[in-house]
Amino acid sequence: MDAFKGKFERIAAENYEEFLKALNVGFLLRKAATVSTPVMEVSEAGGTWSLKTSTTLKNMELKFKLGEEFDETTPDGRETRAVVTFDDGKIVTVQTAKKAGQKSTRSVREMTGADQMLY
Repeated sequence: MDAFKGKFERIAAENYEEFLKALNVGFLLRKAATVSTPVMEVSEAGGTWSLKTSTTLKNMELKFKLGEEFDETTPDGRETRAVVTFDDGKIVTVQTAKKAGQKSTRSVREMTGADQMLY
């Protein structure tokens, strides 16, 4: 997982708006998310990993220990039970919605070059 440590700036967001629509994210939040250029910083201290995402509008931080479930409120307001694992060289995050009718998600982050993360 050490290869993931560092800062990464989003350079592309293919089908991102469609993804947000599928999650029922409102129009204004969707537009703000698609025009922003977030920077993600990945770090680890004492077995606790941190994914800090910063934009001009909002800063978020996700802290976790690999394989341990935790409660998370997503940026779009969904209450989830989440777990992050490291599988086959990839960071896999599964967010299971607590509320009926809300979407659960699975996201995968992988390094595609020395300084390039695909998410």
